[in-house]
Amino acid sequence: MNLVRSYKTWRRYRETLNELSRLSRRELADLGISRSDIPTVARQTVL
Repeated sequence: MNLVRSYKTWRRYRETLNELSRLSRRELADLGISRSDIPTVARQTVL
């Protein structure tokens, strides 16, 4: 079970990371996120 949960968490992190990475600089600024913040924000969504 733990392996499945870890995989699902990793997949959610990657999906969030990819979605945020596709946004333009302007769209990220509207959300209050900079490009360098994307990994941290993605990590926070899965905790």
